[in-house]
Amino acid sequence: MKRETIIRSAASLMLAAAIAACSGGGKQAEETEQEALPKVKLGAAVREEVEQVETYTATVEAQVTNNIAPSMPVRIERINVEVGDRVSRGQALVQMDAASLRQQQLQMENLRADFRRIDELYKVGGVSRSQWEASKTSLDVSETAYRNLQRNTTLTSPISGVVTARNYDNGDMYNGAQPVLTVAQIQPVKLVINVSESQFTRITKGTKAEVELDVYPGETFEGTINLIHPTVNATTRTFAAEVRLPNADQRVRPGMFGRVKLNLGKAERIVVPDKAIIKQAGSGERYVYVCRDGRVLRRTVELGRRLGDRYELLSGLDGEADVVVDGQYQSAVKDSAQVEVVKN
Repeated sequence: MKRETIIRSAASLMLAAAIAACSGGGKQAEETEQEALPKVKLGAAVREEVEQVETYTATVEAQVTNNIAPSMPVRIERINVEVGDRVSRGQALVQMDAASLRQQQLQMENLRADFRRIDELYKVGGVSRSQWEASKTSLDVSETAYRNLQRNTTLTSPISGVVTARNYDNGDMYNGAQPVLTVAQIQPVKLVINVSESQFTRITKGTKAEVELDVYPGETFEGTINLIHPTVNATTRTFAAEVRLPNADQRVRPGMFGRVKLNLGKAERIVVPDKAIIKQAGSGERYVYVCRDGRVLRRTVELGRRLGDRYELLSGLDGEADVVVDGQYQSAVKDSAQVEVVKN
């Protein structure tokens, strides 16, 4: 009897222990599940007026470039300038062989003498009107040919500028493959930029531009939009705009690489902390996690300019929101995952 009582007491104790163990295990599992939620901190994506400063790359070009060459193959007698020389408008740059010019001049003088004789006879009825007109036409043609040869014998500069290329030497025969000289006007100079069609209505002639050149680090040159091309390239969806730099000291030279900054006013944009931006590995895609009701939602975004420790968003978020700025790199943080928000 005593033994039976002992057995029953032991069984009761074991049952109570089992119930307690089951009850405690459930509570512990619940606590473990609660602790398993990834902890994140949030920042604000807000709507603001943001200055629209766009940067474009371009190469400096001469305002005007002229190729100096005769209109026909002629031997070059003398070139008066070298590469780098500054020249003035109308200055004689190249002297071509003048043999053809002298021959044409002699012919013109003979025709002029003939015409004077025929003109005197015509006045007294000695020749017909048709004879007079034929003589006059021959003289006119000869004079035109002489003036043309004259222009092609002494080659002058049509602009004031600098000689940027010389392709022949004295005594060479001009063959038409390349100009004898190239003269460029570098006061002012220009940079041609390609602007997105979305900015077509925001850029106007006279818009101020800041130009930075790699050859002059830390220095800024002031320019203006001088010309806007009226059509948009259907392939690139851009249009060309020309920035003019005065270049009074001629420090800026064609071929220099530069960056053009245009301030196009303000536009309303969503701005997010830079810590919220995640770069997708293996691609250039950027995204953020938006937190709503304890869940995070992945949103792909397009970045605009960096604004200190924040980024302007061009697309991806439609309005203000809470975004994850800390804890987003945990493996448990993914689209639609539950999270625990920790106060900053």
